[in-house]
Amino acid sequence: MQVTIIRDHVLAGRAFSSLAELDATFMAWVPQRRAVRHRTHGEIIGVRAVRDHAALRPIPARPYVVADRHLRHVGKDCLVAYAGNLYSVPARRVRHRQLVEIRATAATITIHAIVPGLDGTTLLATHQRAVGRGARVVDESHWDGLPDGHTRAVTIGDPDSGQSTARRPARHDGGQGPLQALLNRAAAAQIAVEARPLSVYEQIAAASPFTNRPHLKDVSK
Repeated sequence: MQVTIIRDHVLAGRAFSSLAELDATFMAWVPQRRAVRHRTHGEIIGVRAVRDHAALRPIPARPYVVADRHLRHVGKDCLVAYAGNLYSVPARRVRHRQLVEIRATAATITIHAIVPGLDGTTLLATHQRAVGRGARVVDESHWDGLPDGHTRAVTIGDPDSGQSTARRPARHDGGQGPLQALLNRAAAAQIAVEARPLSVYEQIAAASPFTNRPHLKDVSK
């Protein structure tokens, strides 16, 4: 709108030989414009401008961040899915299926609680945004407080052979992350699996009986 006003009242029908001449013409027009009564609010433009300028606040020191906002639920493993990737949140501050807000910028992912905590803040986690899809962006300190299974006895071996033994899994040392330590303690992860060629499965599939469904007779004719 202001561009149109300047074009019609300053530039239209005029030619300028220098930038200084253009500036002088514009500065001579400004007082005339400020003395006009505005048709919308009915006030003198210059008077209204003084009041508007006094109401303006300083520009914030931190830059204005443009972020997409989305609501997501927290998974059992304290991971939140967004854009094909998973991001961790602190286990001690969330519960399964809790609704959280994701604020995504081009470079970062911040996860906020819907309701402020006791400290009055909502921020749960900040991560670098993953590139592509299928990534797990995890701060392993977020898993502090999750059950690690060290208080439960597990059975290893074949229960039918009489050789199964109950043992209590050892605690992991400080050099391992919680996820790796959990995998080390899982009985299923310790079972050796025989590697077979694909031809074995092809033979099994070929030997399997198939029941062919009879063709339906067309009785419409």
